[in-house]
Amino acid sequence: MRTYHALPAALLAALALTACQDGTGTKDEGAARSEPASATVTAEQATRTAQAPEGTKDTQGAKDPQATQATKSRQASKSAATSGTAAKGGKGAAAARVPCNGSNTTVTAQPVRRPLNHMLITVKNTGSKTCDLTYYPVLRFDEMQWVPQAIKESQPQAVTTLAPGESGYAGVSLSAADGSGEWGTTGHKLTVGFQGYTPDSDGGPSAIPALPAKGVYYDSTLKVTYWLRDMDDALSY
Repeated sequence: MRTYHALPAALLAALALTACQDGTGTKDEGAARSEPASATVTAEQATRTAQAPEGTKDTQGAKDPQATQATKSRQASKSAATSGTAAKGGKGAAAARVPCNGSNTTVTAQPVRRPLNHMLITVKNTGSKTCDLTYYPVLRFDEMQWVPQAIKESQPQAVTTLAPGESGYAGVSLSAADGSGEWGTTGHKLTVGFQGYTPDSDGGPSAIPALPAKGVYYDSTLKVTYWLRDMDDALSY
């Protein structure tokens, strides 16, 4: 006996509605250690000090505190500007991508001759933004109250992302080729639900692609692949 998953309440509601219509700071390592002062002042040093203009110091590597502070201020301003630009760019990139669903795609469902008892679902991005096909489609024939299982082996390493005009695919194994499936029936209406960015969440409007006039036969072994970029991959499970 196969185990079926109950259709998540949020997705059921969505389907039913569609059917009806390190930044870190600088670490303080402590004050720099100075070399011990010599107890003897050489004649050369005394002469050089005496010849130096009044108000100046003969020290190697001495830094002007005001110049140092100005440099730090410029560096801080540059860092803040760079960070702001990066944040703005990241936000814009995220805003340019949206979930794929029935509002920004066209969806078709077509039984295929090979492999046997399979159907191909095609989603084409008809919107103006790149969209993400997340996880796998949630299929519902007529008033079916259970969710077909996803084929785990088909899960891609990354989300299937479609630029405007591109298509993604999912393969559907409708029934057991050896007749071992139970409760075989013919579906005349198919609702394709989309998941959001978390499993079993509502990804937006569903789609109702047209089916052949004679309907589509399926049984208890009905299952579906994850969304994939390649049509042949989708039909290989």
